[in-house]
Amino acid sequence: MEKRTNKYKLKLELLATTKVDETNYPPIELEFDNHDNIFTIVERMKQRNLFQTENQAIEFAIGLKMFSEVMLKNRENELFSEFRPAFSNFMKKLKSTPTQIEDKKN
Repeated sequence: MEKRTNKYKLKLELLATTKVDETNYPPIELEFDNHDNIFTIVERMKQRNLFQTENQAIEFAIGLKMFSEVMLKNRENELFSEFRPAFSNFMKKLKSTPTQIEDKKN
């Protein structure tokens, strides 16, 4: 049985740099799949209000889901061997962290 995944397209475009840089980088368009609905996770992270801005919540959710999916697809890769237990603990902590909406209002 084939495992179903969600398909996404991401476009990364350099808008400004901190240094004068003559290099003109073309946008990167990347198609990828993920077993989770990333849009649902983004909404959950925004509702949790754990970061200074909503944009940071979105950046965090997208980055985390992209990273964790690559790690999952390469679970036998030695690169992740020491990090995997810490990442597992981090994810448990993240999933058990309560929403901070009330704390930030006060």
